[in-house]
Amino acid sequence: MGRLKELREYVDRKLENMEDTGKRNSAIAHLNGVSLAVVLIAKKRGLDPEIASLAAMLHDLYAYESGSYEDHAHKGAQLAGEILGEMKITDDKETEMICSAIYHHDDKQVIDKPMDEVLKDADVMHHCMNDISKPVKEKEQKRYENLCREFGLS
Repeated sequence: MGRLKELREYVDRKLENMEDTGKRNSAIAHLNGVSLAVVLIAKKRGLDPEIASLAAMLHDLYAYESGSYEDHAHKGAQLAGEILGEMKITDDKETEMICSAIYHHDDKQVIDKPMDEVLKDADVMHHCMNDISKPVKEKEQKRYENLCREFGLS
């Protein structure tokens, strides 16, 4: 089994424990949606789409498990490191890249390392395109506009 599939199955098992069906469905949709968007962005930018997708599958898992978004990016990076260490599906360098992307993904107004930026942009892409009836959040506006230009979207 490929490591991305193995991680997706792990995440699915974790999300099964969420009692609220609506929140569970939203969590599944968001993690898989960001995972798809991150592959597209990573490929366009010449970065490793598999590493990006692994990060996407874990980026909000802490928030979903704990029910809290308070400092979820930093706590989520720690959780991701623990999960990847337990699963042994990444080497140290890959784990570091994944954890860095998760750690920084909530700070949309700062520019970080390229893989960090891929996860931030995929998160914004999913937030903005998953429900196009909602206005774009102010903190995501510039990043969303840049994504639209990068992909030739109006």
